[in-house]
Amino acid sequence: QGTSEERIQSSSEMHVFFSPSCRFVSVPPTFLAATLLLSSSAFVPIRRVYCKKSSSTIREMSVDASGQTIADTTSLVDVEYPGTAVSRMLAVRARVKTLTREKLDGPWEDVRRNLLWAGGLRDLESAVPGQGYTGHSFNDWNHVDLTTMNDQVKENLNDGKVEGIAIGNRLGPGIRTASLSELGPGGSWSTCAMGCNTDPPQDVAHVQFRSRIAFKLVWAPVPDYSTFVLVSDSGELLAKGSPTGKLPNKRERTKNFSIVKGSKYAVAAEAVARNEM
Repeated sequence: QGTSEERIQSSSEMHVFFSPSCRFVSVPPTFLAATLLLSSSAFVPIRRVYCKKSSSTIREMSVDASGQTIADTTSLVDVEYPGTAVSRMLAVRARVKTLTREKLDGPWEDVRRNLLWAGGLRDLESAVPGQGYTGHSFNDWNHVDLTTMNDQVKENLNDGKVEGIAIGNRLGPGIRTASLSELGPGGSWSTCAMGCNTDPPQDVAHVQFRSRIAFKLVWAPVPDYSTFVLVSDSGELLAKGSPTGKLPNKRERTKNFSIVKGSKYAVAAEAVARNEM
């Protein structure tokens, strides 16, 4: 019936997050098969299911069989996108919430550094491209997806499924060098957004790394495309800013919006342009 927007399970209990329209929970085949082999005492029953409107609103609210909140999110696994470093994604979004308008409306280079910090990335403009260089991050139309991937998929390559991206697209060395460890397990990278306007998205994050994005930067179609929004994997507005100084070239900013137009990632930007947000 309804489609599960986000299903998460941990090693000791299953935590399920799905949209209000979801009418049933899809259990992974491996989990179902295991129930036929092991006694029921090996499993912790699901006592509560939390309906959340979007992936961006997942918090440290996992619940065990007795209904008690579990604060530790490091064991959480996104069943639909298992490459997601869930705990790190939550930490990134928590940092985004600390970015005041002052931090997002200042000189662009300062704003960009704030975005890198929030995303768990170092500002490495002098590093070798492919070996940790982040000078391109949020500075063009394409490298605007802050992706948090777990350690098991850092070395994943593009096997040709991501259209427009070079075969291979080895990002592992750069992820290891540029990622800030204090945000938790896994790594961060500003991956290419092209292909995100389909459902499901066919971009580097979702296909090459099988990961959700912590946030995406979208330049809103306001005059001069001078305001950006940060949106979650589900398109929910997380923050917005109107930086000053030397912004990325206007062609880059307009193309950035064009690649998300018609998708869930354009909704917040269009609302900002209509002065509705």
